[in-house]
Amino acid sequence: MEEENECPECPPVPECPPPGAPAWMATFSDLVTLLLTFFVLLYAMSKTDESKFLSVAGSIRKAFAGNAMKIGETIQLGKSPDDSPTMIESQDPVEPFPIDLLTTEGILDKREINRESDEDLEQMQKVIKSYDLQDSVNVYQMKEGVKIRLKDRITFAAGTTKMNNASVIPVFQKVINLMQDNDWTIFVEGYAGKGETLKGNKDVDAYQLSSMRAAEVTTALMRRGVRPEKITTLFYGDSRAVEGDTNQKVEFVLRKRDLRTEGKRARSQ
Repeated sequence: MEEENECPECPPVPECPPPGAPAWMATFSDLVTLLLTFFVLLYAMSKTDESKFLSVAGSIRKAFAGNAMKIGETIQLGKSPDDSPTMIESQDPVEPFPIDLLTTEGILDKREINRESDEDLEQMQKVIKSYDLQDSVNVYQMKEGVKIRLKDRITFAAGTTKMNNASVIPVFQKVINLMQDNDWTIFVEGYAGKGETLKGNKDVDAYQLSSMRAAEVTTALMRRGVRPEKITTLFYGDSRAVEGDTNQKVEFVLRKRDLRTEGKRARSQ
């Protein structure tokens, strides 16, 4: 018998496809991933703080460039014709602050210091230690810089501007020596007790009395060689009187920069 011929009208049986996803699926997956990355970048850039972005860029540039930059050259804002950061000569290169933590809310530095500030915690701690003041101060690090508050304060007799604790004189003299040798600013803060008035003149209220105490200490600093422009005098009256504390006092805060130093001007709106 002759073999039956296949029906010429029937389509050929298709071959089995190769195992796994089709080739176009890989290309499509790459496209979706790139789109997702693009939108994530758009979202991240929409919440970027300009000062932090510049600091991060400086940190990355410093990490990858190594010693490519010559000493004294500082990267400044602006672009050159080839779209590269411009370079100008400077004696003080910009040192971006370190980046410690990256979160979904953006870049967060747990030890962040204002990029415009020249206050450096480690350097200021060394200065404090060189004057044997490390056990006499509390050091606070904030976004706007470093604040050093003396533990000792000058106290006054009730209702007077007469200093009555000679025990702080050694610490007081160390602070004077520090101020004479360094370009720091000292803040003299005057206080008064609740409802306290000047003895013999009740018309001089707590605010005036605290200002007189602060002025007394300020004058003593200037007489001992501290430059007047490096002293900032403040007084709070009895507005910050603390229950159980000696509020008839003057306290000291040290900063490397005066708070009156103008920063980057911003628009009013």
